[in-house]
Amino acid sequence: MLPRLAAPSIPSRHVSTPAFIPGLDLSRLLFEEAVAPLLAEEHPGLRYAAARVGSGSEVLGFDTPRSADHEWGPRLDLFVSARDADELAGPIRTLLSERLPKRIGGWPTNFREKDDPLDPVGQMAETPGPVNHRISVQSVSGWLRRQLGVDGLTDPTTLEWLAMPQQRLAEAAGGAVYRDDTGELTRARAMLTWYPDQIWRYLLACQWQRISQQEAFAGRAAEVGDELGSALVVARLARDLVRLALLFARRYAPYDKWLGSAFAQLPSAQRLGPRLRGAVGASDHETRERELARAYAIAGQLHNETGLTAAIDPTPRHYYGRPFLVLHAERFAEALRATISDPELRTLPATGGVDQWADSADLLHQPAAIRAALHALATEPGRLGVDSVR
Repeated sequence: MLPRLAAPSIPSRHVSTPAFIPGLDLSRLLFEEAVAPLLAEEHPGLRYAAARVGSGSEVLGFDTPRSADHEWGPRLDLFVSARDADELAGPIRTLLSERLPKRIGGWPTNFREKDDPLDPVGQMAETPGPVNHRISVQSVSGWLRRQLGVDGLTDPTTLEWLAMPQQRLAEAAGGAVYRDDTGELTRARAMLTWYPDQIWRYLLACQWQRISQQEAFAGRAAEVGDELGSALVVARLARDLVRLALLFARRYAPYDKWLGSAFAQLPSAQRLGPRLRGAVGASDHETRERELARAYAIAGQLHNETGLTAAIDPTPRHYYGRPFLVLHAERFAEALRATISDPELRTLPATGGVDQWADSADLLHQPAAIRAALHALATEPGRLGVDSVR
């Protein structure tokens, strides 16, 4: 037996932990107690917005004391005009670095850089000198380009909507705004609150289509003795049903760490959640199939409750002549597709938004690559596919 190696001794550099408060409340304290007075003193008349948006669990409302171990703390986003961003971003950042208080709400305003070999995740730390703060200064238009890959403040095009990951949209529309002198940030966030109706219907159709492509595979895998393969298919179908429920509720799906937490906040989770937990947690195919079939029926009922199409029978049934219970979800995709009048959407294939065909974090942070892929799909138009793979 190999000897057990002792954990390396790393000097403790963490600060004493103050009482936890939600990050959005901490950002408000930072703004009201420190940033706003400094800006009023040094840049009187400056028109700006102050908010906490973008990345971070606190923006989605899911932060806990654990969040304080990386890139969490007194953070703020300042938005000024494009001209002021060019002229004042540097001076404002320097002003704040030199004159911010060392703590707000008990938490340090200084952050270590991520290249620190002892703490590469950007934790808060005391400092005797200038504060390495997490307060950005930028224009709204510049932020939109970096956050979502869109230019200006005009309504996104169809392909721009489909190229924006839902996590990034949730980060843009979530969080909190503490001041907005021009209303520009508020208007941009209102524009991004949810998809236009036609795009919403298209995404719902594509989500149903994803489900239809996999429905019979759990039973087929189990039939040949592949219990692991069957369980993997069920797990994917459960994830797709969760994302479908979020679409029904008009709520952007966060990335996987918070997907279950976001779903749990939906009213439909009380009906659908137990069935999905039963399917994913089952140790045998019979239980998985039974629980998943019940989840299908509930998802079909949720669809009917939207009134987007005529009611569709949500009763699970056998997959053609095979003894596998499915919903034949393509029926819902076809019905939704028939309600889409936008000619551009009617010619697109059933691939949907980027989240429906890709989940690589490295890709989802590459808006130019996503737009290029969507452009290729748009130039190879195809009917919304409804043929299930047997």
